[in-house]
Amino acid sequence: MTRSAAPARRPSGRRPTASRRPSGRRLAPYAFVLPFVVLFLAFGVYPLIYTFRLSFTSWSGSGPAQWVGWDNYTYLLGSDAFWSSLADSAVLWLLIVPAQVVIALIAAVLLNNAKLRMRGFYRTVALVPFVTPLVAMAQIWIVVFDADYGAVNRLLGAAGLPQLDWLTSTTWAKPTLALLFLWKTTGFAIVILLSGLQSIPASVYEAAELDGASRTRQLVSITVPLVRRVVLFLVVMQTLAVFQMFAEPYVVTGGGPYGSTTTAGLYLYEHLGRSDLGTGSANSFLLVALVMLISLLFVRLLRERD
Repeated sequence: MTRSAAPARRPSGRRPTASRRPSGRRLAPYAFVLPFVVLFLAFGVYPLIYTFRLSFTSWSGSGPAQWVGWDNYTYLLGSDAFWSSLADSAVLWLLIVPAQVVIALIAAVLLNNAKLRMRGFYRTVALVPFVTPLVAMAQIWIVVFDADYGAVNRLLGAAGLPQLDWLTSTTWAKPTLALLFLWKTTGFAIVILLSGLQSIPASVYEAAELDGASRTRQLVSITVPLVRRVVLFLVVMQTLAVFQMFAEPYVVTGGGPYGSTTTAGLYLYEHLGRSDLGTGSANSFLLVALVMLISLLFVRLLRERD
């Protein structure tokens, strides 16, 4: 008769635990992100909170700030100049953003073609205006579109066409600024759309070609739907840029003629130039609220499309 095997004994002592990392290694990730957090709080969050508080005061930059409550906001909402600046920015948006999206999309599709010769050269040329200093380009714009000695009017005169007051006419001042903005930033738009086009698998186009789809059909049915999120991002970014536009009207037209190019960004600067920092802070927050509403509208439209 054999003896039954004895039950296995549990090892005495504590349960084995995973080796703990040294405290220095646990704190290392936080140490790496700490400089960014400190800079973001110091130059992002704190100025935002301070500006929001300042928007409820009357302050000229020196001495104590006087609390005025909602007076700055009610003054701006009842000001014709404020609404006129928003209208000028809205007209510039209509002149710039739709045309830029179409131009940049066509250029990006052409530059994304692997069969295009000197493709790298063309991509570099498209970015040259974007990396050129804006003030230098604005000065060139003043010279080129001068009513008396500008190259554009000379070409129009040589062709027997009427010469125009590009920078001194309420009719042509906005289109001239819009053309400057398009020339300056379309390279950036092309790069953004190129990144979206290169994320589309080549097999999708190969399957479309096997089905007999033309290039135009592929653009409408494949390219545009698959890059609509990139297009939305571009539209939001350019909307921010247009409503913040300052250097172009400040250098080229000075907000004229007759205030026709006083954009929202330039109108905000006028408050700061008069040392009316409380009203300027309120103006900046109204612009932030407006741009946020426009951006949310675009996102909602995209979500409904999805």
